Amino acid sequence: MIAEERVRAELVETSRELHARGWVANHDGNVTARLGPGRFLSTPTAISKGAVSSESLIVVDGMGEVLQGTRKAFSELKLHLAAYRRRPDIGCCIHAHPPTATGFAVARRSFGPPFMAEPVVSIGREVPLVDFGMPGDLDLDELGRADVLLLANHGVLAVGPDLETALLRIELVEHMAKIALVAHQLGGPVALPESLVASLQKKHESLFREQPAMDAGQASSAPAAPSASGEAAGSIVADALKRFR
Repeated sequence: MIAEERVRAELVETSRELHARGWVANHDGNVTARLGPGRFLSTPTAISKGAVSSESLIVVDGMGEVLQGTRKAFSELKLHLAAYRRRPDIGCCIHAHPPTATGFAVARRSFGPPFMAEPVVSIGREVPLVDFGMPGDLDLDELGRADVLLLANHGVLAVGPDLETALLRIELVEHMAKIALVAHQLGGPVALPESLVASLQKKHESLFREQPAMDAGQASSAPAAPSASGEAAGSIVADALKRFR
């Protein structure tokens, strides 16, 4: 129960952070975390993410049926459940509408080839653009090669071993989108050399390697969680860039 209480507190904090940053509005966005086999903690439908509390959360099963709580499940829950089926290693899933990244999604434009080194180390070489579809129709095959997706005409979906990591991944993608937008106004981003991208991708894979499946509470306290400190990632990027100076 202690682990579940911790996940509840983290999920409430994450929901309110999405609202505070302006990445959701009205009843937009949703957050889930794996509690154990066939059990997921979830924000409910029809609530501002700024008003989410531990008491308002619900627990659902792998089919989306409410097991615990007084509120109803949100309509896009099938999208989250598809992510958990596709990625049994993840502990959580966040869907939000950060404005600039969502602008790329509704324009159905990807970021294109990598144009900065640091994001490749942190989230990999690609943020795939997923074709438009209803939540229940998407199989999210793209999660096999990425942890953050742009959903055409919809928003951003991020997964991770814990809520903090998934939130940081959305933060980075929104930051990339702002930079890419300015670069397009100046003639377009200049892609990094493929040899450098390949080197950085290998570093990413060594840092964020797939872990055995665990619930979000275990991931929060596991020392081997697939994350890297800013200092470590910065050192890796610096080492890789030295070879191209």
